[in-house]
Parts: sequence; C-alpha cells; structure tokens
Amino acid sequence: MSFIRTVAVLFLCSTSFSFGGMANAAEEDFRPLLNGRNLEGWVLVNTPAETWSVQDEMLICTGKPIGEIRTERMYQNFVMEVEWRHMVPGGNAGIFVWADDITARGVPFHRGVEVQVLENAYGQSPHHTTHGDIFPIHGAKMTPVNGRGGSRAFPTEERSKPSPEWNHYRIECNDGRISLAVNGKVVTKGYDASPRKGYICIESEGGVVHYRNMKIRELPDTPVDPDDVAVSNRGFHSFYSGLNLNNWKTNEDNLRHWHVKDWVLSYDGKAESVDGKTLTSRETIRDRVFLFDMKPGMGFDGVAICGAMLPTRLTNPGEWYRLEVTIRNEAMAIRINGEEVTSDNPVAESLPFSLYVVGPADFANFYVRESR
Repeated sequence: MSFIRTVAVLFLCSTSFSFGGMANAAEEDFRPLLNGRNLEGWVLVNTPAETWSVQDEMLICTGKPIGEIRTERMYQNFVMEVEWRHMVPGGNAGIFVWADDITARGVPFHRGVEVQVLENAYGQSPHHTTHGDIFPIHGAKMTPVNGRGGSRAFPTEERSKPSPEWNHYRIECNDGRISLAVNGKVVTKGYDASPRKGYICIESEGGVVHYRNMKIRELPDTPVDPDDVAVSNRGFHSFYSGLNLNNWKTNEDNLRHWHVKDWVLSYDGKAESVDGKTLTSRETIRDRVFLFDMKPGMGFDGVAICGAMLPTRLTNPGEWYRLEVTIRNEAMAIRINGEEVTSDNPVAESLPFSLYVVGPADFANFYVRESR
C-alpha cells in the first residue's frame, strides 16, 4: 500500500509540474497589445490623438468623437485578454475583431465582429444586454449561439460589474469561431464568422473608458478563404477630427453653415455666397486618393469636388454614398459606391481638396492616401 501511495504521489507531483509548466508556457506566449506608455502598434482610424491617452499603464478613451483605433497588423486566430471599466454609468464602447482597415460607409465603425462593452446602467432590452453580447456589424456575418432570431449572440449569464469596477474579458477567436469569457466564465459564443482574419479595434462611443492589461496570444493559422479576410491596410489616414475644423480652411461665412457634429460634418445648405458653400481642406490633391461619405438632404442640388461638378446626381436624400476621388497626372477619376462615374476630368494638381455644395448634406469618413 505504501508503495502504491508513493507512486500515486509521485504521479500527481509530476502531473502537476507538467500542467503547471504548460500553463506557464501558455502564459508566456501572451504579449502586450498596449505597451503602457503610448499608442505604438495602433492606428488612429477616424479619431484624433486627443481621444486617446495612456496614463498609469492604462489606455484612456474620452468617448469623443465616436470612432475607432485599430491594430497595425491583422490577426486570425488568437486569445485576447483585457480589463476594462466605464467611468460614466450607462457608457457604451466595444472591441471589434476581424475588422477592415477603415470604417464602413455611412457609419463611424468598421465592418467586423463586435464584442460589446456596455456599462450596466445602459439598460437591457430583448435586443441587447450589458453583459457581453457578440454580433457581426456593417456587412460582417456570424452565426450566434444562444441567439434570439438574428445574428447577435447573447450571454448565458449576467456577470458584468457596474462602473467604476473593473471587468475582465477573455476573447478567443479561432477559425471563424468566437467566445467571450466575462470575469472568468465563458458566456457568449458564435461561429461561421466572416471575415475571420482582420484587425482588432477599440471603439470610442460617448463614454470615458479605461483599459489595462491588454494582451494577446496568437494561435496557429488555419486555412482561410480570401473572401473571409478583411480589407487590409490601404494607407488611408483621416483628415477630419470629429472635434473641430483644424484641418480645414475656414472663414466667417462657412463657419455659420458648416457644423461639426461629432463624426458627421454637416452643411445646412443655407449659405448664399460661394465662400459659405465651400469648404477647403489643407490637404493638397497632387497624386492623392480621397475617400469620403456623403448623405444628401432634402433640397440637395449638387456638389463640386476640387472645382469640378459631379456629373452624376445623388438622387436619394437620406442615403449615404461613398465617393473615392483619385487625382493623378492632372486628371481626376471619381467612383461612387465602387462604380466609376468619371475618369478623365482635368484638374490642376496645385489645388487643395475642396467641396462646393448646393443644398444641405452630411459628410463623414474623410480619408486620404497617396495615389499609387
């Protein structure tokens, strides 16, 4: 009996050392997603530097304007851990996975799969909870576990702590499957996600949020169809802050009619002078690609881009259109929602980017990159 007990003890000890070693090795495989000093490794997508700061090894988000930052590189299969807390009751935020490089048309958010970060006082409904919903957004797809008839996955337990307490998320993404553990227990799952390789984003959506101990452990790649890979970095950067018009040339007239409304730049359509109807960027147009979204209002009657009237009428008030303007070799090409409407418009490359608008319209998602 003593021999058997000795063998058993030795076995248990060796097993515990083995599993302990495996656990330590797994823990060592994690690397920080935030360095605790600055935003190195992250890209300001449609939010300015003023929205984000790093203090006491925490990432602090002001919540203004609504928008996102993303990782510099894409991830496919991984485990991500992070602690977060809302500093304002009812605050809203989120973590996106498998996201595109820039925001989707007519919204300040990426196409991807969102892991909801809601403070409890936000309230719950049949359509959402404050305890870790997961859902595809703006063109992404996912099949939920514990769904309610749509594509949103609902948590099986309520485990989130209220502001200003810290919460812990463990997000595991593997071959299109995603799971979320809230404060130590898996509560939300989905599968068959598309995209299933892309960027990780942190969302700013109105409330002050703190993040700390954000880390990632990559898992082995699995075969992935090109259609399931998010749009990779095209080199775009934003030139509208959502806070002010510092990147634009302004005058008394246009300041009366062009209004910063968070992620939307709104023109009221009431200006009578050319100066009032025109907004000019500090970005020069030589060998550049400009991308922006526009939503015409009732009474909208046309827009000139860099001095050239758009040949195609945007005929549906209230609908967002995505315009891509490419200037190369003193010629301008324009695409609307991916379709080319003009390809050989002469333009002086010494001009700055400008909009001349007849009638009310909203604008958003201003991006620019070098023309290749």
